[in-house]
Amino acid sequence: MTNPLDLFRLDGRVAVVTGASSGLGVGFARALAAAGADVVLAARRADRLADTAALVEAAGRRALPVACDVVDPDACTAVIDAATREFGRVDVLVNNAGIATAVPALREDPDDFRKVVDVNLNGTYWMAQAAARAMRPGSSIINIASVLGLTSVLMPQAAYSASKAAVVGLTRDLAQQWGSRRGIRVNAIAPGYFASEMTDDFEDGVLDERVLPRTVLGRLGAEGELNPALLFLASDASSYVTGITMPVDGGMLTN
Repeated sequence: MTNPLDLFRLDGRVAVVTGASSGLGVGFARALAAAGADVVLAARRADRLADTAALVEAAGRRALPVACDVVDPDACTAVIDAATREFGRVDVLVNNAGIATAVPALREDPDDFRKVVDVNLNGTYWMAQAAARAMRPGSSIINIASVLGLTSVLMPQAAYSASKAAVVGLTRDLAQQWGSRRGIRVNAIAPGYFASEMTDDFEDGVLDERVLPRTVLGRLGAEGELNPALLFLASDASSYVTGITMPVDGGMLTN
């Protein structure tokens, strides 16, 4: 009998992580490396990828930093091309790059709204397209959505919420298109509120007043608490799972 824990291993596989220069992306890269994957690190801030690469290499795996702005389809293709040149394959894509605004809807600048959608939705689509062209059956795409794509938390984040709701819909559609035809699984994770650069930008008191009362566990997510969900969806442990959005939110969606 196979040890169930072995199903979570990623030995011999190659993962691409966007938004890998900071925040959740750094943690995702470390977790994938710890599970045995070589990791391609993509972000706009190429100078900050060196630190993430060092963490991957400290786990005994190879890292390939690649500068990429996901709003450019050609740049997304270039990331996958670089991965296949260096490692010969792409098995996992983590679509983590994202931005947010917190502006009342009547005051939202059109260009700012478009920018959020361009990065969060269009960038996810362009990366998924590029990766799927190179992926073999059994590969996995993981889109990072948000609980704000599934509910509201009384904060003015129309652009972000709309873009993440669209990512949930995109995930379902790509899972349907690429499941039987290509053998590629496409799922999403919907994080609740984790300490990150995005939450650092919130006004004082916002999290305590609006987020924590909606969170059953009464706290923000801690570093590393998304990684088990990520490894489940990236690995053979979820070989019969596709098209889902998995909340990791401390119970926010139950309220």
